Amino acid sequence: MTEAAFDTSATSAAQVTSAVQGTPAAPAGVPADASAHEAPDPDAERAFRDAFQDVFGRPPEGVWAAPGRVNLIGEHTDYNDGYVMPFALPHTTRAAVARRDDGVLRVHSANMRGGEGGVVELAVDSLAPGATEGWARYPAAVLWALRESGHPVGGADLHFASTVPVGGGLSSSAALQVVTALALSELHGVELGRQELALLCQRSENVYVGAPVGVMDQTASACCTEGHALHLDVRTLTQRQVPFDLAAEGLRLLVVDTRVKHAHADGEYGKLRAGCEAAAAALGLPALRDVAYDGLDAALAALPDERLRRLTRHIVTENHRVEEVLALLDAGRTRDIGPVLTAGHASLRDDFRISCPELDLVVDTALAEDALGARMTGGGFGGSAIVLLEEADEERIGAAIARALPRSRQFVTTPGPGARRLS
Repeated sequence: MTEAAFDTSATSAAQVTSAVQGTPAAPAGVPADASAHEAPDPDAERAFRDAFQDVFGRPPEGVWAAPGRVNLIGEHTDYNDGYVMPFALPHTTRAAVARRDDGVLRVHSANMRGGEGGVVELAVDSLAPGATEGWARYPAAVLWALRESGHPVGGADLHFASTVPVGGGLSSSAALQVVTALALSELHGVELGRQELALLCQRSENVYVGAPVGVMDQTASACCTEGHALHLDVRTLTQRQVPFDLAAEGLRLLVVDTRVKHAHADGEYGKLRAGCEAAAAALGLPALRDVAYDGLDAALAALPDERLRRLTRHIVTENHRVEEVLALLDAGRTRDIGPVLTAGHASLRDDFRISCPELDLVVDTALAEDALGARMTGGGFGGSAIVLLEEADEERIGAAIARALPRSRQFVTTPGPGARRLS
């Protein structure tokens, strides 16, 4: 759930302006309709390849894309061996890549500004946890993890451009990792299943970057399919693609980026995870996933302090909410998931205590305007909220949120495809 320092606004001022409707403008080399399933655009593909040529002086061998994600329900349950239900955003991080045979990794981003705006060059044999700083540590971590896993992957040149909002809780870092892993593995003939690729990316972030994240974000970016939410049992890694066609039912899902930034590698995320692990240990269980929903009261009574009780209550009830949403979607009752989403926000706000005034304002404003449901999404401490609403109410509710929080930016989204090679 961490967010790479990867600025999607760097190449277009329009991309960071508040908008009641529409999506951020795309950076150079990325189609302007990147949030509309990034339909093939030969001119944009050619421009992106030309950008690689301009930076590295040679053509790329291919272009890949990996999406950010929205988590519909199931927050902080992944590192508790629980259930999650994300879907892929149409917004992606793209990578143009070519191999090198001199043991050098060079990375460049169209989205970086200031001191981080040039090519970052690293010696492949010198890659080690803690040895790389800034945004480049994410692709470096992936190359390190591939090599540590015994895969014969060498140096490469990589040029990135992204339309995934950074700091919005939409997994820009996972998109960056997954697109790197997919490109390098395919170029070097490494056969990785999609879940295996996601686990490798999680390890790269846990060990190399030092962020104790779960595997939801990487799995969503690697494995989601268009038009579906992904129900994932994190313990067993069992996946199910759940149809999620809001437009067919006259519904919309609005994503509201509060533009309040968060960072999990600074310790707050780790404290939450440690608290959950302490609660499970106090109960003599492998993970909080093992607390039955109908046994929650007894578990809470057995815990030694209020903080552990709060954390446990959220995880157990959130796992139950994921299963509630799954059952409602299976029954064709999509509108009825709204109150479940809202209950999830209350739990994150009151028990996990990772909301913020801006997120609460978005949720409260949407509900006051008769939205079907709303909740924060992502790791917390800022980021984005999602709002489920009727199509006919989209403009009115969007305008109300924009008035309440003028700095926010918003877009209507639908489930996009997972990571793939573009050319």
